[in-house]
Amino acid sequence: MTTAEHLDLIDRLRAQAFVDRPVRLGAHSSGPGYHLVRLDGTGDFWEDDGSGRAEAAGQISAEYAALVQALTIRWGAPDVFPVVSPARRGTEGAELEEPWEELGNSADHVHLWRTGDRWLVVCAARWGEEGPHDLMAAVTVTDPP
Repeated sequence: MTTAEHLDLIDRLRAQAFVDRPVRLGAHSSGPGYHLVRLDGTGDFWEDDGSGRAEAAGQISAEYAALVQALTIRWGAPDVFPVVSPARRGTEGAELEEPWEELGNSADHVHLWRTGDRWLVVCAARWGEEGPHDLMAAVTVTDPP
């Protein structure tokens, strides 16, 4: 997808009503007060010598930077927010509300903008050392943790 296609999908998410119960359809999940989508991503790297992983990380980082730049032009300077789930912090029993739990399991930080009554969130997610790299976006009414 191009940056323009990412922006179009984000605009559609911003306009879309939230659902009453959590649902996941492929790379898109929604629930009460949020939509979360994988905009782009790589495969996993179980048998990679490290070179493919580095190239993929660079590709997702470049797409992430371009998307942040486009959204900054549209919405102004973002907040950069560290988000780490309780599971990654080692805090047992505590959970974050979605989409923050999933984002906190895969990203160290997010860029976010307040757009009306909703938060627009983008991040580069990494699912473990040998897992895929993903460019993610979320729209939510739930404040950051």
